[in-house]
Amino acid sequence: MDDLAGFLRTRRSRVDPAAAGIPTDRRRRVAGLRREEVAHLSGVSVDYYVRLEQCRATQPSEQVLDALAEVLGLDGTEREHLCRLARQHRRGAKAPGKGAQPAGGRARVRPEVLRVLDLVVGAPALIMDHRLDVLAGNRLAGLLYGRAVPGLNTARHIFLEEAERGLYADWEQCTLDVVGHLRLAAGQHPDDPRLASLIGELAMRSERFRRLWARADVRARTHGRKAFRHPLVGLLELHQENFALPGESGMELLVLSAAPGSPAEDGLRLLDGLGAGRGADTGGERASPRRTDPAAMPFSTSTGTSPM
Repeated sequence: MDDLAGFLRTRRSRVDPAAAGIPTDRRRRVAGLRREEVAHLSGVSVDYYVRLEQCRATQPSEQVLDALAEVLGLDGTEREHLCRLARQHRRGAKAPGKGAQPAGGRARVRPEVLRVLDLVVGAPALIMDHRLDVLAGNRLAGLLYGRAVPGLNTARHIFLEEAERGLYADWEQCTLDVVGHLRLAAGQHPDDPRLASLIGELAMRSERFRRLWARADVRARTHGRKAFRHPLVGLLELHQENFALPGESGMELLVLSAAPGSPAEDGLRLLDGLGAGRGADTGGERASPRRTDPAAMPFSTSTGTSPM
């Protein structure tokens, strides 16, 4: 799903030669750095770097990787991704490691983790795996998404369910985050057939996903702004925090909180009240609630609610 050579090519194409101290003129037609320029700046031979990009050199040292990361201007997440891809080349195809999730079926969440999830009140909370499959959610999460969330894949929801796009106030930014996360996950779980299938499905069905995937961006979003445009309560400016679960390969607890005294806090309180007594069950299998259930009302980009 990902390889060292392809990552190197995409990264060097983005480096500004002038910023790297390389004189340029209008006759230059190469985007970014040439191979020989990367080799010179990182202190390796041109032949060796060419072999890296042709998948013929599979054992770059840590020193070489550090030098390449510096020349290519990689951030911490990208540097770790580069080293991970290099390690995969060194040892070849690897068997799933200890604690890896099974290839088939949905991963199981420990009962103790579900109890923690139930303790989160006043904020939507989800348990999600590295494929962006929602494994469990509290009541407010179901009300936010308008459905029982176990079984929801947020990548499909964002890219493929066009009628649902209005839920995301920053849809374009969400697509960048999703692709960056999946690219990172592909490097962390190279032998996961379900992840490969998901990426293939998104690439076949979404032109925007194909364009973004070709950029080979990697992202590890652990916290930040997450805004929703809910059809019943309007703009919800929330803050997302991701907590990696110990002993669970790729599983995270996501909490979407509102600042105290903010309109978003009022909106979540209103949403909770609208769903009270409606039987919105988010912890079990996806239900088929009545259309009168506020938690089951479909989202629409044409809703007349206040903008986010």
